[in-house]
Amino acid sequence: MRPPLLNPLFAPVQSLTGIGPRMAQLLKKCLVLPPGVGEPRVVDLLWHLPTGVIDRRMEPSTSDAVPGTIVTLYVRVLKHKPPPRGNSKAPYKVACEDDAGRLDLVFFRVERAFVERQLPEGEYRYVSGRVERYGETLQMAHPDYIVSPEARDELPLLEPVYGLTAGLSGKIIVKAARQAVDRVADFPEWQDAAWLKARGWPSLKVALQKLHRPDDAQDVSNGGPAWQRLAYDELLAGQLALGLVRQSGKVQRGRSISGDGRVRERVVDALPFSLTTSQRTALAEITDDLAAPHRMLRLLQGDVGSGKTVVALMAMAVAVEAGAQAALMAPTEVLARQHLETIQPLADKAGLSIAVLTGREKGKTRDALLERLASGAIDILIGTHALFQSEVIFHDLAVAVIDEQHRFGVHQRLALQAKGSNGGTNVLVMTATPIPRTLLMTHYGDLDVSKLTEKPAGRKPIVTRKVPLETLEKLIDRIRVQLAEGAQVYWVCPLIETSEVLDLAAAEERHAHLAQSFGADVGLLHGGLSSKEKDDTMAAFSSGALKILVATTVIEVGVNVPNANIMVIEHAERFGLAQLHQLRGRVGRGSRESFCMLLYKSPLGETAEKRLIMMEDTEDGFLIAEKDLELRGGGEMLGARQSGMPGFRVAEVPGFEMLLAAARDDATMILTADPELAGPRGQALRMLLYLFECDDAVRLFRAA
Repeated sequence: MRPPLLNPLFAPVQSLTGIGPRMAQLLKKCLVLPPGVGEPRVVDLLWHLPTGVIDRRMEPSTSDAVPGTIVTLYVRVLKHKPPPRGNSKAPYKVACEDDAGRLDLVFFRVERAFVERQLPEGEYRYVSGRVERYGETLQMAHPDYIVSPEARDELPLLEPVYGLTAGLSGKIIVKAARQAVDRVADFPEWQDAAWLKARGWPSLKVALQKLHRPDDAQDVSNGGPAWQRLAYDELLAGQLALGLVRQSGKVQRGRSISGDGRVRERVVDALPFSLTTSQRTALAEITDDLAAPHRMLRLLQGDVGSGKTVVALMAMAVAVEAGAQAALMAPTEVLARQHLETIQPLADKAGLSIAVLTGREKGKTRDALLERLASGAIDILIGTHALFQSEVIFHDLAVAVIDEQHRFGVHQRLALQAKGSNGGTNVLVMTATPIPRTLLMTHYGDLDVSKLTEKPAGRKPIVTRKVPLETLEKLIDRIRVQLAEGAQVYWVCPLIETSEVLDLAAAEERHAHLAQSFGADVGLLHGGLSSKEKDDTMAAFSSGALKILVATTVIEVGVNVPNANIMVIEHAERFGLAQLHQLRGRVGRGSRESFCMLLYKSPLGETAEKRLIMMEDTEDGFLIAEKDLELRGGGEMLGARQSGMPGFRVAEVPGFEMLLAAARDDATMILTADPELAGPRGQALRMLLYLFECDDAVRLFRAA
């Protein structure tokens, strides 16, 4: 239950004066709402922080007002001068004066009744806006504010500037945000008093007041004390939530499993190469976790081609040695079947029974597979989202491996975990996108981490070059020479924002163009094809029947054709670094020298150029991941969006890394001293978790 003190902040924005249904819809477009929140609430306005201020503190006389500046003047209304009848283009003028001179207020296309109501002749008004000189006359066109002396407080002398949307004025947000701040209670302080004093940070309420009702232009700086305080609150809430999740996972009794090593020995004997040092280290960490009394929740991160699948197979072999079952879940059918192809020969030699379950298995085939699974006849099941459907029942699931973790949300991880009996399932999540330290601390803070840092012996470096699109025909000539020597080519078509239709059109156009030069040797692979068409195309490319495979980014993960040694990425400037690196990893898997050609359209923007130069300079996925984070900035923190970037509502600030590290340390100390958050500070911190809506995440994980 949310504490009652917070209820006014979680009320709909329409509970604020001046916000009706139409304004609420405009605010919905303008404010950043958390996933699953349909309508804006008062708290969403609090986190919609200003981007700057308009200074209205200059209050000169009319004779001292400097043209081109924003001023606030105290004037008496003399006379209304509406435009002549029939001439709607002429301005409506209102003559005003103070002791030093005259001023005309100018309006275009305005209702006479409205102006007369705002500016009654003979009365005094404060007017604020930009003044200009027109001939000898000082003018202010469409004043931003017109207020009576009694309502002087309604005129913000330092007016915050907010991000807006069409139809929504800054005035509306200023009024609404001020009301939102007035609803903030005097919460018990959850931050350490010494830490606040050392940083010079105000209380939460004062911080919000300074940002939404600034006394100084510096108050709204994201490097200033007020914003930094809120940023730290948000980061601490996130770290506490992850810490609670991790803690509850450790407390939940898992299932201690250990085997005699016989199956793993047979897998190692079947490998065409010896395990790398980091593979052996990762395996030791995983087997220790599996033998422990709590559930394993470990992230295995390794660069493209670092041998994660073999480590996953060895982890699953431990479950089989202990008389249980294992599962491997992949985000796409292509990747699930690729895993099957990689694992099947090793599994056969090790005496493991293996099967695949995707949306394609139907009818009697599916029924028979599910029957074998429930009886324990299948040791390892590989599949897609189909694995966590209710009718999929394991005889005894002990280890679940989730590949490309960033494609799945937390709910899906838990749904698979819940399939296990006898104290739950041990989970190993894998990603081929190396994750920067910052993201590990935010997105994956509930996971233990193992890293694969080497590539298997025999992997050759990939020659990477950026090439302007104008030289396309020269590139095609070079490819013709390579094809004559037995090469095969991936040709990835441009990423067009979020439109699959346009992606598809681009791929079809390039396929038609290349088919003019290479005929039937060119195949086409995209998301619009049926499962059978995709399989047939991949099989033809794998067998060498197709020499060039034109594709959208469906080949980003999982496709393994060792003979393919050339990767062409068209409009490479449209791709993120991590995606370029993933695509490049499809080549360099065989004995041939491999190439990655980054086709770009001139002129290159500064960021795009840095990306492509980085690709030319290094194949180190961990370096690339750090650079990618630096170049792309923030994004979404949790959920299944592919970028996997952290998204914060207020914590995108200077010194982010330092604040995050401090929040992580603080959360660890808090939970070590008070794991139930039962003490005075713990109770206050519970309020923080609810305020930043981490309560759902905590409940979700505790239900696991």
